Amino acid sequence: MWYSRIGDHYNSLYEVTEALKRAGLESSNLIVGIDFTKSNEWTGEKSYGGQSLHHTGNGQNPYEQAISIIGKTLAAFDEDNLIPCYGFGDASTHDQDIFSLSQNGAPCNGFEEVLSQYRFILPHLKLAGPTSFAPIIEMAMTIVEKSGGLYHVLLIIADGQVTGSEDTEGGKLSPQERKTVQALVDASKFPLSIILVGVGDGPWDMMKEYDDYIPARDFDNFQFVNFTEIMSKDVEPSKKEAKFALSALMEIPFQYKATMELNLLGERKGYHPDRVALPRPFCDLSNLHC
Repeated sequence: MWYSRIGDHYNSLYEVTEALKRAGLESSNLIVGIDFTKSNEWTGEKSYGGQSLHHTGNGQNPYEQAISIIGKTLAAFDEDNLIPCYGFGDASTHDQDIFSLSQNGAPCNGFEEVLSQYRFILPHLKLAGPTSFAPIIEMAMTIVEKSGGLYHVLLIIADGQVTGSEDTEGGKLSPQERKTVQALVDASKFPLSIILVGVGDGPWDMMKEYDDYIPARDFDNFQFVNFTEIMSKDVEPSKKEAKFALSALMEIPFQYKATMELNLLGERKGYHPDRVALPRPFCDLSNLHC
């Protein structure tokens, strides 16, 4: 298979999908992780009219937009259209676990069902924290191993970077940062690409420089994209969507190629984190102890 570099001038999601095909991407399976930390309530102050980033009205919020755009673009590469989808950072998971968005833990049937399950669960969640991406990355590794080594793309959508500690001395990583970095290193032994989409006001400086904090990996498996920066441009909506999709997915063909060259694709490692998702929570928000 020949791989080519993707250009950067596209006007629609269809054009981005076709460019990924021409660049050599053959198949991928999407996994979605959604950030339900409490900071979502205020990090839309500038970018989302002061509303919670999880606010749902007539239009789509930033989380729904990101899921829709990436879901549409990658749908052509997903044979079964089943998308495992998880939440993290709420009062039931904090920085230790993840929960399944679906009632029985089954994957969602297409990104449309991801969106409907997301809207269904929102009223039953209590936002909390702190933020760690380690549990969702470990869940993705578990899924990849159990699939027999099929190539997957983990889409993490979050309103903030991994929680640092005020007590951490300069230059040292917090426990959440250390675990996330280790999970990224471990994930490079699996056919798994990880895309972090930043929604809201940020700050995102740590995420932009995250590669510098990550020790040697088997391949460069991580990409950060600033959703707010791209979608705030004064251009046609279709062009903004295409730009966001391209920014998120442009490294995917090369990462896919790397998994083939490293003999990761279609191979079981014989081990995985054995991460299990919690059932989706139902929190009575009138009960402060839920």
